[in-house]
Amino acid sequence: MKGKNLSERDKKYLWHPLTQHKTAAPPIGIVKAEGALFWDEEGNCYIDAIASWYTAMYGHGNQAISQAITEQMKELDFVMFSGFTHPPAVRLSEELMAILPENQSKIFFNDNGSTAVEAAIKIAIQYHHNIEDKRDTLIALENGFHGDTFGAMSASGLSSYNGPFEDFLLKVERIPVPSGDNIHEILSQLDLIISKNSCAAFVFEPLVQGAAGMKFHSAEGLDKLIKKCQENNILCISDEVMTGFGKTGKNFASEYLVNKPDILCLSKALTAGMFPLSITSCTKKIFDSFLSEEVSKGFFHAHTYSAHPLGCAAALAGLELLKSKEIKERRNYIEASHTSFVLSVQGHPKIKNVRSIGVILAIDLNLNTERYGNLRDELYQFFMERGILLRPLGNTIYVLPPYIITDEQLHSIYDAINQLLLSLK
Repeated sequence: MKGKNLSERDKKYLWHPLTQHKTAAPPIGIVKAEGALFWDEEGNCYIDAIASWYTAMYGHGNQAISQAITEQMKELDFVMFSGFTHPPAVRLSEELMAILPENQSKIFFNDNGSTAVEAAIKIAIQYHHNIEDKRDTLIALENGFHGDTFGAMSASGLSSYNGPFEDFLLKVERIPVPSGDNIHEILSQLDLIISKNSCAAFVFEPLVQGAAGMKFHSAEGLDKLIKKCQENNILCISDEVMTGFGKTGKNFASEYLVNKPDILCLSKALTAGMFPLSITSCTKKIFDSFLSEEVSKGFFHAHTYSAHPLGCAAALAGLELLKSKEIKERRNYIEASHTSFVLSVQGHPKIKNVRSIGVILAIDLNLNTERYGNLRDELYQFFMERGILLRPLGNTIYVLPPYIITDEQLHSIYDAINQLLLSLK
């Protein structure tokens, strides 16, 4: 294979996610990563301005996490989690319970964000089955995204992902996102949905809808929806796969809520991108509904790599970093920098909306999209040519950098966005 680069070799056998291979540009061969930076096989350097889908929040190649995985590998590499347990899983459950919302009581391990939501939906449906109150309908927010397995996909509201599978999905009733001024209408709509359906669960991304374009919504409004659902014994599932572990300014976006969700889904930054792992946590009431002399009332759902010791070790090291003074200071710096940048570009004629929360910055461009061939790809290429990895969502540019990004690297991202605004016609 000498003489052929990674992109050429890749093309022979590999099928990439979220890619139309007929029209997509060849993938870039990345050979090294450190901190907030990537290097390709040609030696070009890129700032990872989205922490590789919001996972590598403590930077690529973090030594503390790498060392924790290495040490665990020497002690216990893997054991199945059915009928067995091990120290890193037990320790991780203890550490997570110390920072999760106070109503959470039990942790179930999965592989990734989609499977965390999938387990949550199955738990909610079986909860009602076990208490002899069978229900078949989910409630979800419009334009939400929860993953690509069937239950998670059913709860998602983006047709670009779901189109070919619409006839095979679970029954879902959708409500608008609470923005503050529409909550009374949404509550009326929710009342109607509840009266006409057997609703098992309400699935939502708290405060920020990621794939929809980093759209923000009202914590106060969401609180009222959760309250209404819980009054009707509809379990509330908070999908914190994207928002969890400090990205919104608190450890979890659910901390902004008075009415805490019954089930939480966590992944991505859980292991800082070092290992595939996720959790679905729930209240004691939910767990207790699975306790029975009838074996069939147990939760017969499993993943081969549940609670993988190496993943648990990575997560434990990540939690130590999350609590550290250095990371807290960096998070505060990024948040303040985003706020300043928002103020600096607010009112720009090419910006429809600009917003930030925690380390998340989002800009909706005000453009006549008919003048562009493929706006998303053009924006992506613009930033890559300037050494910055961003993945625009339609006409929305978002920045969600690793906590360890340097001041200079962060301001290089802002400078590139300003260059884009100057170039737009």
